[in-house]
Amino acid sequence: MSIFTNDPFNPSTSFKGCACGRHASQSEHDAANTIEAEALVARSIEGGILTGLFPDDQRRRDFIRGVGASTALGAIGSLFPIGALTAMAQEKAPLEKKDLKIGFIPITCATPLIMAAPLGFYEKQGLNVSVVKTAGWALIRDKVINKEYDASHMLAPMPLAISMGIGSNPLPMNVATIQNVNGQAITLAMKHKDKRDPKMWKGMVFAVPFEYSIHNFLLRYYVAENGLDPDKDIQIRVTPPPEMVANLRAGNIDGFLGPDPFNQRAVFDQVGFIHILTKDIWDGHPCCSFGVRTEWVKENPNTFAALYRAVLNAAQMAMNPANRSTIANAIAPTAYLNQPVTVLEQVLTGKFADGLGNVKDVPGRVDFDPVPWAAMGIWILTQMKRWGYIKGDVKYKEIVDQVYLLTDAKKRMKEAGIPVPEKQVKKIIVMGKAFDETKPDAYLNSFKIKKLSA
Repeated sequence: MSIFTNDPFNPSTSFKGCACGRHASQSEHDAANTIEAEALVARSIEGGILTGLFPDDQRRRDFIRGVGASTALGAIGSLFPIGALTAMAQEKAPLEKKDLKIGFIPITCATPLIMAAPLGFYEKQGLNVSVVKTAGWALIRDKVINKEYDASHMLAPMPLAISMGIGSNPLPMNVATIQNVNGQAITLAMKHKDKRDPKMWKGMVFAVPFEYSIHNFLLRYYVAENGLDPDKDIQIRVTPPPEMVANLRAGNIDGFLGPDPFNQRAVFDQVGFIHILTKDIWDGHPCCSFGVRTEWVKENPNTFAALYRAVLNAAQMAMNPANRSTIANAIAPTAYLNQPVTVLEQVLTGKFADGLGNVKDVPGRVDFDPVPWAAMGIWILTQMKRWGYIKGDVKYKEIVDQVYLLTDAKKRMKEAGIPVPEKQVKKIIVMGKAFDETKPDAYLNSFKIKKLSA
């Protein structure tokens, strides 16, 4: 039996007229989406001109504040041919390939890749994309390696592992964007409400979605900081995300560090409670990425650029909290996440029940910052070495620079009008401990509990 057919809810029945539920018909939806996309391009150009005129951020803000946004844009329009520039920006090089298959796991981490289909972002770029629901991460990896998928939703560590030949044959991969930051949690079975101290977890069984996942590394980090050896004191099982709640209900596991919406679904089904959001372990941590074979990028540069634009524009929409309810409706149907809209809204808006009788308001529970910062990849590699997944010396920066397309991501984000900081403005701090990306081995050696391979 398919793991996707045991959900009694079918939220698609609540849709009227169009995929997002906001319009009377699909044609009205398409027209509105086209207007919004064209307006986004125009705003991107206007923003670029303003930045050129006022490179200093504060002076630019002072100018806009002094004359008003409408007056500022009107003045720009009288001096620059914005209409012509907008038309030029919307012209696209011939696509090498229009029909694409993109794999995804049905979790909210894949929101930009998924929502780009029903909300028309792929179509706007001239692409005919099939987003294909896939049962697990190992299958995602194999289908990418076997060239069955053109690109895919991947866990942030996966392209690093695949490129290095860890867990599979080596294949050069690239991370174009980070799909989401935060958006995970440790969820425990209701019978463990009196075991909120991780020191009491000895002998318990936890699920994670994949070995090469931020979930595995954050769970290990969390229990180790609380004095437990994750390889000796607890059991960690790889379990596909859609099966986590059922395994919690059946008593096969005591908890999981998994992606949403399944933490919230466990609360919704009254079989678990949210012990801690991963945001509270490392605020801003990467989870999933938009991964693609390096060879495919070289063979299809124009198609890759179009795909990049579609995903970034979707990410920009997802960044705005005002759009989260619309997005929840768009990705709820059976073809995508197959979840009740209320569950997805709680995840995406950050207003949620925790399963312990509390209603929390955490706006940053999940976010969609697409920048693939090198420091994120280097941190992941330190943890892969810490727990024995990598042997010997590691050329951290060299590996990450080959896989994470940071420069390309910044370029494409600027083209889309998405603000891009020149430097990482927020340091990586995990459970109060700062990470210096220039000293990964010193960071690694500072841990008492670790399992280093020779």
